[in-house]
Parts: sequence; structure tokens; C-alpha cells
Amino acid sequence: MAQRRLNQGLDVTATGQRVLRDALTHVHPAEATPVTIGHLLALVTARLAEADDDPFGNPLLSVSLAITRMIDDGTLGLNDIEAFVRDLRDEAFQDRAHRLASYVGGTSMAENEAALAAVARTVLRPEADGSPAKWTSFQHLMETTRYAAVFTAHPTFSLAPDAAAMLAAIASGSRTIARLASHRPPAITLEGEFQQAVQAMRHGRDALDRLNAALLAAAREVWPDKWTSLLPRPIVLASWVGYDTDGRNDIGWADTLRLRLRMKQLQLERLIASLASLPAAQALHDRIDVAQTAVASQLAAITGATDPPGIAAFARTLVDQRDAAMTGPEPLLDLFAFAIAATTGPERHKLCIARAGLVAHGLALAHTHVRVNAAQLHNAVRQRLGITDTVGDPAHRRALLVAINTALDTVEPVPVDFGGLLAEQASATRLMMTVAQLLKYIDGSVPVRFLIAETESGYTLLTALWLARHFGIADRIEISPLFETAAALENGQRVLEEALRSPHYRAYLTKIGRLALQFGYSDAGRYVGQLPASYLIERLRFRIGETLARFGVTGIEVVLFDTHGESVGRGAHPGSMADRLKYLSPTASRQALSQANLPVREESAFQGGDGYLLFATPELALATVTRIAEHAFHTTAGPVTDPIYADPDFAADFFATARTGMQALVEDPGYAALLGAFGPALIDRTGSRPAARQGDGTLVATIRHPRELRAIPNNAILQQLGWCANTLQGLGMAAQRNPELFAAMRDGSRRFRRALDLPQHALAHSDIDVLRAVIGTLDPGSWLDRAAHARRPARRDALISVAQALERLGLGAPVQAMFQRIQADHLALRAAWPGLPRMQPREVLLHALRLVAVHQVWLIATTIPDFSPRHGVRRADLETAILRLELPASLSQLEVIFPASGSAHADQDYAEPATPRDDSIYIREQTEIIAPLRALFGVIREVAVAITHEVGSFG
Repeated sequence: MAQRRLNQGLDVTATGQRVLRDALTHVHPAEATPVTIGHLLALVTARLAEADDDPFGNPLLSVSLAITRMIDDGTLGLNDIEAFVRDLRDEAFQDRAHRLASYVGGTSMAENEAALAAVARTVLRPEADGSPAKWTSFQHLMETTRYAAVFTAHPTFSLAPDAAAMLAAIASGSRTIARLASHRPPAITLEGEFQQAVQAMRHGRDALDRLNAALLAAAREVWPDKWTSLLPRPIVLASWVGYDTDGRNDIGWADTLRLRLRMKQLQLERLIASLASLPAAQALHDRIDVAQTAVASQLAAITGATDPPGIAAFARTLVDQRDAAMTGPEPLLDLFAFAIAATTGPERHKLCIARAGLVAHGLALAHTHVRVNAAQLHNAVRQRLGITDTVGDPAHRRALLVAINTALDTVEPVPVDFGGLLAEQASATRLMMTVAQLLKYIDGSVPVRFLIAETESGYTLLTALWLARHFGIADRIEISPLFETAAALENGQRVLEEALRSPHYRAYLTKIGRLALQFGYSDAGRYVGQLPASYLIERLRFRIGETLARFGVTGIEVVLFDTHGESVGRGAHPGSMADRLKYLSPTASRQALSQANLPVREESAFQGGDGYLLFATPELALATVTRIAEHAFHTTAGPVTDPIYADPDFAADFFATARTGMQALVEDPGYAALLGAFGPALIDRTGSRPAARQGDGTLVATIRHPRELRAIPNNAILQQLGWCANTLQGLGMAAQRNPELFAAMRDGSRRFRRALDLPQHALAHSDIDVLRAVIGTLDPGSWLDRAAHARRPARRDALISVAQALERLGLGAPVQAMFQRIQADHLALRAAWPGLPRMQPREVLLHALRLVAVHQVWLIATTIPDFSPRHGVRRADLETAILRLELPASLSQLEVIFPASGSAHADQDYAEPATPRDDSIYIREQTEIIAPLRALFGVIREVAVAITHEVGSFG
């Protein structure tokens, strides 16, 4: 039945054609206006309406076929399609900008500064009498960090920098809108990531200065004799840009030190700028100037230093200039105190603000996070300690833990020098040594976070502790496991228990006074689904306090770092920044930790281009920091009465059922076939971290399982295919189990309702008919049906050729079976939850136009002449690559096979009369195949950017 629906969907075109022709016809039937977006939107709307009465049709395929016929009869050209896509993209772009402004709660600087002043008054209200005890309490409150915004470099740089800047400017109130030819991103480099992160951090630091100014001003009103001793740092910034080596090979230890030195340089420049025109700060200015000169020489020495002599020269400069460059803010604090005492009024206020930013962040624009993978740590310890057992084997777990604890009993610190660093081969060891040198010679005032991806055993934490002790820095780094896989989230409590059984780990936590935990939403979301992942994360949070108490660890700070992204596919709440902060940090779990005498510090990631948008202008940064401040200082909530916690059986059953549904989809061969059919080729590369199977070098990419894609490209492909499965799949099954209680929880539970905002947003940008059209495009039978109705023999042959190629690819049957799984769950969800949103016609039209472009690419490919194999590439290989839209590699091959011209050789004197040269031998292949394929590929990728605008984020 479903197969017949797909096939018949291609036949139902007459009504759609009539609707369009009626829309184009004036009073005189023979005269027609040019086709416009309005006409196409009318066609889409009509076909969507007719779909309600035609269960066998497919509105998207019908629209795509109608547009294809307009191209065939000359009504539309490729230039028209390109223009339509740009217009739709620009409309979505402006809507996205306005949503961004609304998301952060408005971008008026005056209103947000007033909100910060209100936050300061709220914090002061209980201590308004100014008694010494109240001052002590207030000072502790202000000088304890409650929240950190972490800038991460995940591959979400999905916009050209000028397009991103214009998006932020519009969101910030600008009315100047320039029409750009393309919004597609350029090639992303580490330096490009760093520059964009730095701009966001600068704006973030400016906003934090405004927050601290409000807090200091409020304190001055109540404690005029004490306020100058206040060092407020309730919110800080952190970054792993340039320090995250998990899954990357473009960041060496020298890159990490070089970029960390630049962060130090930027902090010194910031201090100098803040002291300008302050006469009392001359001594401060002079000392910072000395440090700047020293850091500049250190940077000059490391830039380009790749061989041992160059590294040795850098090492000498770093060591010799250590004192001049400073390794902490201490040399400046006495000078600040002197300058503050010597001034009054606004100058004193400015100095206190500058000092607060220095104390909060040390000698850097932001705190430092480094990151490795658990496997890298295991390899490093295996090499040094000879522990060869496999971590994943339960039979070896006890032996591993005994072995690493025995090693911790006897570990002694060893010195670190740059010669040893240069010689070290193990990546995790090299990173730990890099951190040791960073703390020793660049800045030792702020601990370095040592993040460990894919932590699934307490052994991993103990190996990190052994390495840290081995290099003498265990008391200056924060070892932080990332719980992101389904296994890690399910067994996170066991991981902590394994580590806490070690007296060495308990002593380490007590000494540094902090347990830093990281929760990942991307990998968890794509394997178990976003909503089940959020449930698993919250359940793990509840267990932290009881686990620590069982091992006698109390009073330490618990850092909860959520590495969500900006899309629902990575766990970000779509409603507003305020809702996002509440969603990530449920009141119930925070209260559970507080009741266990465990103060909480929250952190969350702002990932790549999408995340940096929230700090892309002073207005956006201030709005974002204001919402964070309001969240961090919200009034104390009473007992949690949310019914979702009163009925834990419902929550456990609902999310377990949803998880089962998503896991079944992930293991369905048709799901991998769908993701890999041509999905990776729909999106540009959006980061310097490589995305597996994204068409970077091979003609044909095959996805055998979703794990072969990184999480963010995986999610982005789902958006482009028109179905956000990682947020939706399994919810229908879960809701159907108890629809009455599901409806009651939807109405009565704020926590549950806020979670359900994610699938609502996902459904606004998902359409079952869009997905069905993609699957119909992969079905050879649908192309044969088109061939049966073709009006021209050449077109019929081309359609049959595409069908035969798709038959060889063998994707039709598995993706069709998988589609039935998705459709059944979707029907169950809509039955249990009436009134859910649907994709709007503008976005549907974008999907239709891209399908038209894909169909045109495949049809043009059938006209490629036969050729003898070149460099091992046969015509069949090229045909398969083009079916998967691996066009960059395919076009490169076509350029070699059918070169444009031999005229490049004609301008030389070859000492003989010239042979007649025919430069136009491949003119047809160049003009009718290669050029159109390149243009159509540009359309396909530009549509991807437009859909990203519609959704509001990438991945």
C-alpha cells in the first residue's frame, strides 16, 4: 500500500498544474505572467490542502514534478530557480534575526542594563541593613562563581562571516540589510574559529563588566566604606577553542600554547584599554606594558617554531620572560589597590570593574578547557604503566582498577620540559604536559579544566589523575568526565562509584574542592533521542549527591556543564534563553544537591557559529548575560510540586519507551541508508573538525551505521531531509501507552511541558510528506512511473537510466521499510497530541526546489558520454557518486576527463609550425553537463542554508 502511494504520488500532477496555470493566467487566457514565488507558494498550498483528501498522493513530489515540467517547457530556467532560492533564503534569514532578538529577551541596551540593576537590588535585598555578617554573606555570594558560558568550537559555522554579522546586526536593531549572493560558509580553519570566538568573548566580557558595574554600584550604596574590596565574579567565560584535541588532528601542542598566549595578550590589551585616561593607574599601566612586551616576544618565538632548534629558542624565551610576562594577576593586585585608594568617583568605579574582570579570568580572556578522548588516556597509561587489559571488558574491570590504584600509591612527580614534550608520542600525555607548561609559564592562577570525552568507566578518571600527579599538576586541574553516550548516561553513577572507591580520587576531590561533570546532548540525542537523553541526564544529577555522601565526600562544589548546542537536535530549548536555562537546570535536581550540602555551579556551551551569534554584538551579548544573571540569581523556589516527580513511574515508562523507539530506528539498516544516500552532500563542511563521510576526497561515501557520522552533521542531515528524527522518534509509542496521563502531564507539569517544547519545534520543521518525497526519489519504481508518462523519448530514456542506477544502488527497499516505522510512530503521536504544528509552505517549497535540483542533476548525469577509465574511475563509479551528490569530487573528475581547452599550451614557441588546435572539442560537456551540475550543486547547498535559517540553527 505504501509503495503504491509513493508511485501514485508522482502521477497526481494535473490538479497542481491547473492551479498554477490558473494563477498565471490573466483575463486573456492566452497570456501568462512570469512565474513568481507567490505562484509557487500558491501551488504548494493547494497541493498541501488536496493531500488531506488524497492519501495516495504526495504534495511535495507533485510540486517538484510541476516545476520540473516548467523547466522542460521553458517557463522556468536555472537562473529563476537560483533567484527563488535566494529570495526564500533572505525571507527566512530576516525572520531568523527577529526570532533571535526575541529569544534573548530583547536587545535594548537600556532595558537590559535596567534589568541588571534589578538583579543587583534583588541580591542585596536580604542584606540591606549593612551589618558585618550581612556584608560577609554578600561578599561570599558575589565572589562565588554561579555560572560559566563556555565557547566551544564544534562544527556549526554554517554561515559566511558577513551573513552571520548581518544576522546579528538585524537582531540588534539594524535596519540595513544587504543582499548577499550566498550565505554559504567558506572553508573553516582553526584560526577562523579562534577569531570568531574571540569576538564573541570580547562582547561577553564587556557585558560581564556591565553586570559587575551594577553589582558594585549597588554595594556602594549600602556599604560605602567596604564596596571597593569586593571582587565580583558570579558569571565567567571559558573556552576550549584551540585546546580541544578530541577527534581533531589540526591542533598540536604548540597551537594550544600559541593560542593560549594570545588569550593572555588579549587580556592584557583589555586591561590597558580599561586604564586609559586614568592618571592614578600609571603604575598599573607601566607594569602591564612590560608584560605585553614579554608576551609579544614569547608569541613571536613560538610562531612558526616546528623543529627542535625553533622549539628550544621558544623555550628559552618563555622561561627567560616568565617573570616579566607574569604567571598570575598577583603582581597587579597591589597596584590596583593603590590606584583605587588614590581615586574617587567614576575612576574608582572603573578600576574596580577592571580588577574584577582580571581576578575572575586570570591572565586570559576566558578560562581554559582542554579535552581528550577516554581512549587516548587509556593508550597513554598503557604505554607508561603496561596496563594492557581492555576497559570495555567487564571481566577485567576489577583488575584494571586495582592496577591503577597501585600505580597511584607510588606515583612521583617528574619534571616537564619542552624537549620531552616534543618527543612525546601519546596525545593524552602530550596534552597533560602542555597543561603543565601552561600553568608554569603562562598562567597558573586559574585551574585548567581537563575534559574527557566518552567516559564510561571510573578507570578513566583514575588514569587522568595518575597522569596529573605524574606531572605534578593534580591540584591545579579539574578532571571532568563527559557523560554523553547512552552507556555513560545509564551507568554514570557506577562510573563515579568506581572512581570514588579509590582513596586517591576522594583525596583529590577534597583538595580541589570541586567535582566537575559534563553532560553531552548530541551523541545521546542521536542514539536514544533528545527527550530520553534529558531524562537520563536529570536522573544522573539526582544521584550525584547520594553517591558522594555514600563515600563521605561532602561540602565540595559540583559543576554541572551542559554541552548542548543551539538546536533542539542538540538539546537547546527553542522557546527563549530563559526557558533554555530552566530546561537545562531543573529546580528539583539543583535542590537535591543543595540539600546534600553540595553548592552548584552551572555551565553551558555556546557552540561554534550558532552559539557565538548570541554574543555577536554588544546588544546580543548584554541580553544573553542579563538572562543568565536573572537565572543565576533567581529567587529561591519552595518545595517542588511538579507532578512529573510525584509520578516517577510515568516518567520512567514514557522515556524508556521513547528511547526504545529511537534505538530501534538507529539500528534499522534503512536509517543508515537514508542518512547516507545523499544527505552528507547536502551540507557544507561547517568546521575544521572533520565530519565523517562528508565527501572530502572520495567519489563514493557509504554510511553503514549512524555512528559513522559525527553527531552534528547527523542532526543537520535530518533537518535537511525534513524529519528531525532524533527529537521525535519514539514519542508516539510513548504517548500512546497512556494517552490520558500523557495529556494530564502536558497540562499540569511545567517540567514535562518545557521538554515537549522540543518536539513541537521539531515538528514545525518536519513534514512526513517531505520525508516521503525523499524516499520516493530513491525508489526506482517512481522513476519508472515517470518514464511511463514521459512525453519525449529522450526524457523517457533518461528516467529509465536513473531508475536503473538507483536499482544498482539498492536503497529503495530498506528506506521504505524504515519509513513505515517513522510514519507509524508519527501517526501515534498526532493521535495522542492533537494540534501539533506543521511545516509552513515556504519551507516546504524550499524542499521542493531542492528536489527539483537533485532530479535535474541526476537527469543531466545520464547524458555523460561513455569514456575509458581515468585514474581508476569508470563511468559507473561516476554515476554512483553523482546519485549520492558527491559533486565536488565528481566535477573534478569530469574536468579531467573532458577538459575545457588546450589553449593554455598555445602561447609557447615549440620551434615548429603550429598544429591546428581545436579548443572546442568538449564544449558540449562543459556547457551542458559540467556548468549546469556546478550551478545546481550551488542551489542544493544554498537551500541547505535557507533551511538552517528556517529551523534557526545547524544540527
